[in-house]
Amino acid sequence: MYGRKVKLRFFFIIFILLSLILSVFMVLRSLEENVVYFKSPTDVKLIGELESKKIRIGGMVKKNSIEISSNKVNFIITDYKNEINVTYSGVVPNLFSEGKGVVAEGYLKDKSFFEASKILAKHDENYMPPEVKKALGEK
Repeated sequence: MYGRKVKLRFFFIIFILLSLILSVFMVLRSLEENVVYFKSPTDVKLIGELESKKIRIGGMVKKNSIEISSNKVNFIITDYKNEINVTYSGVVPNLFSEGKGVVAEGYLKDKSFFEASKILAKHDENYMPPEVKKALGEK
């Protein structure tokens, strides 16, 4: 019914479409594994079940909460409604201090304890990440 040329074009178009669909699926799948979700201490308290995924928790470093021992730093992140205790091993950024905005990336141990693998406070004293500003209810 159809000529050989028409059949070849049809199969070529089907092959291209399937390849495109497979490529998009693979890209989205790999991106899904690298997504890190942002949460405030209040969001953490509202979590139903703890997951072992990496997350970011942001807020303000509570005054008089930083405790530094040999190579560990313990502090409290607050959004002025709830608080979460954070422990971090490593060197903190120069601008990390009490009363300043911070975003910690790592894993939740429970709803009130967070083990950070990275501290993100690389900003000047006037800048606040949009997620933290939103979580704190500021404009």
